[in-house]
This record gives sequence, structure tokens and C-alpha cells, in this order.
Amino acid sequence: GGVMVQAAVQAKSGRASRNMRRGACSGCAIGMKKRRRQPPNEGARVGCTSNAFPGRKEGVSIVGGSKAGRVEREKKSTEDWELWAEQINNLVENLDQRSEMSSDLLDAVVKVYCLHSEPNFSLPWQRARQYSSFSTGFVIEGRKLLTNAHSVAYHTQVKVKKRGDDIKYTAKVLSVCREGDMALLTVEDDAFWEDLAPLNFGTLPKLQDDVIVVGYPIGGDTISVTSGVVSRIEVTSYVHGSRELLGIQIDAAINSGNSGGPVFDRTGLCVGIAFQSFEADAAENIGWIIPTPVVAHFLAEYAKQQSFPGFPVMGVYFQRMESPALRRANLMSEGQKGIMIRAVEPTSCSHGVLLPGDVLLAFEGTEIACDGTVPFRRGERIAFGHLVSQKFMGEEARLTVLREGTVREVAVTLGSVTTPVPLGMDVDEPPYLVVGGLVFTAVTVLYLRSEFGEDFERNSPVKLLDAMYSKAEHKDQQVVVLSQILASEATTGYEPDAFANLRVYSLNGKPVRNLADLAVLVEQCEEEYMQFEVGENFKELIVLETKRVPEATANVTKQFSIPSAISPALVPLVQEKMNK
Repeated sequence: GGVMVQAAVQAKSGRASRNMRRGACSGCAIGMKKRRRQPPNEGARVGCTSNAFPGRKEGVSIVGGSKAGRVEREKKSTEDWELWAEQINNLVENLDQRSEMSSDLLDAVVKVYCLHSEPNFSLPWQRARQYSSFSTGFVIEGRKLLTNAHSVAYHTQVKVKKRGDDIKYTAKVLSVCREGDMALLTVEDDAFWEDLAPLNFGTLPKLQDDVIVVGYPIGGDTISVTSGVVSRIEVTSYVHGSRELLGIQIDAAINSGNSGGPVFDRTGLCVGIAFQSFEADAAENIGWIIPTPVVAHFLAEYAKQQSFPGFPVMGVYFQRMESPALRRANLMSEGQKGIMIRAVEPTSCSHGVLLPGDVLLAFEGTEIACDGTVPFRRGERIAFGHLVSQKFMGEEARLTVLREGTVREVAVTLGSVTTPVPLGMDVDEPPYLVVGGLVFTAVTVLYLRSEFGEDFERNSPVKLLDAMYSKAEHKDQQVVVLSQILASEATTGYEPDAFANLRVYSLNGKPVRNLADLAVLVEQCEEEYMQFEVGENFKELIVLETKRVPEATANVTKQFSIPSAISPALVPLVQEKMNK
């Protein structure tokens, strides 16, 4: 789940391989050390008198030259072989040795096999080549399994296998929490649930508490157990979901395949889910787990509405007020603390309630410090955004603000925010529209990455990057782009290389808010020409003859094996707009 995580896994894997090779070489060097050559007259005394081998008495010498010596050697060799042969099975398990972790805990951890087929964002009517992955999951109440969202992203098939079993059971994905990197699965086959006990969740651990990571990482097929301690607890960035939520940093190894596995405390309670780690060249032994409060938020939302709408946000941009001069300029008294609102998202719950220049003093009665933190636990503080993420979509929150020197109490109904250029992982099929050879789509981060590579923030057109960091004025706002031009009779004269990845502004003078709007304008066009206003540094016109568009569209879709001129998910939106 994410480039950073994958790179960290690859780096750690390489390091482990190198360590194994060094160990082998060291062992060989010891095992192949040359023995000192003895003089011929001392040959009778060459031998081993150590008690390191079973059945050999200390001080017994092997006489090498006589027949009696050979018989004695053969006898001792047979005794040694018999003794070691008897130990083969006994050394596997000793009833007197310490017991391992509770078998119920280990049995509740399963291996997840997934086949993925990612969309092709550059050719949105196609999908990328299928690939496979494996990760970890575990059993919870209600005959359900928890794993990571990135473990089942763009899944075509998911199977799970129990510890010590040779059968893979087909699993069904019930819900995905992309922002929190969690997914809920179930298995319909009753045989899978036999002798499986669900794990119990524990509270948020303390710093330096012991933790145990259980899963199926690279390096083997059987279950793996690593241990460490809690190093840090704070709001951190979730790579897969591009969201900042509460996270726990541990120093136990988290490698590829550990994703989705449970993390236990010393009492056997699950205190988190393993999900990401730092790159090896950036830091050593830094892994992150999803804490149980975040897990509980996901499970509570699913129990209520059988889906997960996401974590709420306020949709504001703030500035710290650590400068005394800044506080005095905003009429704050000596004891007041807070943060200054600098901008408000037009599509957020705070629009029309909070204003730029307001000082946010408290959230739900909890005072916000001038550095943007709130009290967390004894001796700890945390970013105030954690308080917002603990709420549910549609829940009301009370805010205390200072506006022009007057303290006011206001309320907001928490929700989501529309971004003009979203991440793009919430849809399995990217939207597209083909008009006489012109291919239009909506810009997402994944589309930019597909077109311009991992360094898309440097290589993408400036206008598209500017849109990515702008604010959406409407809930349904998108950045529509002319992705490419497919050769057809209607598009003759327009060089494909000159008209690619250009933002679309209007059709026949009518502004385009989103891709569905563009489809409606094309469908309802009665003018002789379709004039698309597109451009990067300046606006250009692409003109098509309206009467030639239907035939050209049919020819292009047939020639390039495009199943439909409009993506299936876009059809109901267009119909809804046309019926209004």
C-alpha cells in the first residue's frame, strides 16, 4: 500500500538477504577450517575427546591403525547415529519446554491472497495486467476478518487460508475504509469458521509497552512473530489513504506481508493493525500500526450503515499563534490561546460559520493551544485534528471562537470536503467520454501519476497542478481534461501531440463544471459546430462538425476496441442531469 511502504519492504528484504549470506559464509569458514596435519608417528592419537557428541565418553581415544580400532570406530558411529535418529522427532517439540503464544490467538491470524487489476487511468476503458499479492488478516466478532485496505485494493479475487490448513477459502470484501487503510472481509463457507475464536481488542498502549506483531511476511510461508516496544503515539500520515489520523510507532519489524496483521500486547489483546513502515534508508526499525480507537470508528460506522462514509473534516486552514504580537493584534487577552483561521473550504461544514481571521479557542470544550495541539494523556499532547476525526459524519460539534475581540459559541455539522483533483482511489472505473475521437476524463492524482510518472508534481502542466491545490466552489466540481486525440475523420488537422492533457473550460461558450456536464452539453448540442475551449498557458479552440461526430465516434470506438463512448458509471449522472 503505497510507494514508500513498498520501497521500505524491498530495502528491508535486501538487507535480510545480505545478512543471511554473511551468516552462511561465516559458518562455512568455521566448518571448513583446516586441521593441523599430525606427524605420522602421532597418527594413533588423532581423534576427538570432547563430550560434545552424544554417547562419547570423555577421554576416550580412537586408535586409528589397528583392526580393533576400526571396529571400535564403527561401533561408536552406529551408537551416535541411533541416538541422533531417535532425537529427530523429539527435538521438534518437548512437552516440558515453555508454551508458545496462545494457539487461539495464532489460529485467529490468517493469510490473505489477493488478485488485483488496477485501472489504466491513461486508457480508462482498459485495466492493467493482473497481479497477485499476499498479506495478513485476523478474525473478529461476527464472523468477519480485518485486514488493510491496500491489501485488497482493486481486487478481483480474495482468498484466505487458516494457520496449519491447506485450503484457501474465497472471501468477500464487505467494506473498505480507504482513509484509515482498513478493510472488512467475510467467508461464507461454514467450514472456515470451525475452531476459530475472534480476537479481543485492547486499549491504547503506553510508551515502552511491549508489543508483538504476528503475520505472514516475506521470507517464508508460515506464521511469523516479531516483538518490540511502543516508541511514539501521535497523529501521522496514512500513506494509502492520504489522511492524517492517530497512529502508533513501534520498533518491531513490519515487512511486506505483515500488512493487516494484528499487534498484541503482553496480555494477548489486539492493540492495533500493522500497516506501514519507513524506508530503510530513511530510518531503521520504524513501523506504524493502526490503533484500536481508529479501528473502532470504522467498525461502528459499518455497523450503523453497512458502509464507511469516511472521517469528517472541518475544512479550514489555520495558522499557529505562538507570536505574542500576533495574539495582541487579534485582541486576545493574556490567558487566551488558540489558532487563527486563514481560509475556509467553500464545500466544507465551516463555510458560512467560520470566517478568515477568526481565532478558534476550543473544540467541544477542549482548549486548543497556540501551537495547534490539545491535551491527550498525562504528559502528552496531540494535534487538535484528532478530536475532529473522532467524530462521525453528520455529527454536530461546538466551537468557541474569538471574532473581533468577542468570544462566540458556534456549531458546525461535520462532513467531507470536495477537492477539485481528488486522489482517485474511490472509484474502480475512471470516468471517460469519447466525442468524435476526443477523449475526455476527470483529473485525479492517480491520473497525473499515470501520465507524468512518480514525479508528477514536477512534470505535470502548471494549470493542472494549480487546480490540484485550489478550492472547489461546488460539491460536484471536477477538473475535466482533454486526455488525448484519437485519429478520425472528425479530428483531422489536430495533431495529437499538440493537444494532450489540456484543461477543458467550455463547450460553445457554456462552462464545464464536471464530466457529466460536458456529456450533457454534447448530447444536447444543436449548433452546427462543437467548439471546445481548452488550453494550458492560453485557451485554444477545437472545433468539430456536429453532424459528423456520431459516425466518427462509432468508428473510433470500434477501431480502438473501446466498449462504449461513455463510461458506464457516468450514464446515470448524465440521465439525471438531462431529466432536470
